[in-house]
Amino acid sequence: MDLFDNVQADQDPSLLLATLINNGKFMDSDYPAHIHKDGKGVVIEVPDGRLYYAPQYFDSAYSDEIINSLLACKGIDHASHDWYQEEDINELPFKNIRWQHDSVSMFGKTHPLPRLSAWYGDNDRPYTYSGITLQPKPWNELLLELREALYPICKRQFNSVLLNWYRSGDDHISWHTDAEPELGQNPLIASVNFGASRRFLLRRKDDHSSKLEIPLQHGSILVMAGALQHHWQHSVPKQKKVKDSRVNLTFRTIHI
Repeated sequence: MDLFDNVQADQDPSLLLATLINNGKFMDSDYPAHIHKDGKGVVIEVPDGRLYYAPQYFDSAYSDEIINSLLACKGIDHASHDWYQEEDINELPFKNIRWQHDSVSMFGKTHPLPRLSAWYGDNDRPYTYSGITLQPKPWNELLLELREALYPICKRQFNSVLLNWYRSGDDHISWHTDAEPELGQNPLIASVNFGASRRFLLRRKDDHSSKLEIPLQHGSILVMAGALQHHWQHSVPKQKKVKDSRVNLTFRTIHI
């Protein structure tokens, strides 16, 4: 059973957070944790890094509005549409986010990524990962609003955001780190999540038996800080039973 199967929407945050800490440790892990002073999240201390996790940072009504805006497409009901049947999703009339389906080349073959993406931010800060260079699209009111909501936690104004759209549990992202040079020495990355709950996994690069799992569901925030990206990998694995969309926005600072 998922940790949040029995959680009611907009449950008292203090009651929910209390279930995340057992004897001073996060869930069933070996990692110390305590409730953040904001009363909305917990701080998890891991070797070479630190995490802030708020399972219900945004209330359900606001979160519903956000995902409807992120996936709004003229003439299409995003919740019931079969997005996998679209031959060229890049050409669809999305209203707020210009989603694109990128491909990577491996061993002489081209493979479509198992997710859709979009890159927004300051116009002089491109981002390169997995051989793909993304040129930023200009900020819009929706993304600026979410960026401002992160300021009380992160104490900074991020200049870029990478959006990933997982159309169902078939879409995923494999083990990786966000340690590209343009992110700086110890990047602070804030992950905001709307839609279907998905498993978020962390593991030590030098010891794959050291793991941590965090459920990221509708309206949640996870902030990764310290030297985490140099010592830990993360992934969102396939979940065949998940049929609905999830949108993840990772706010970050690009240095040039």
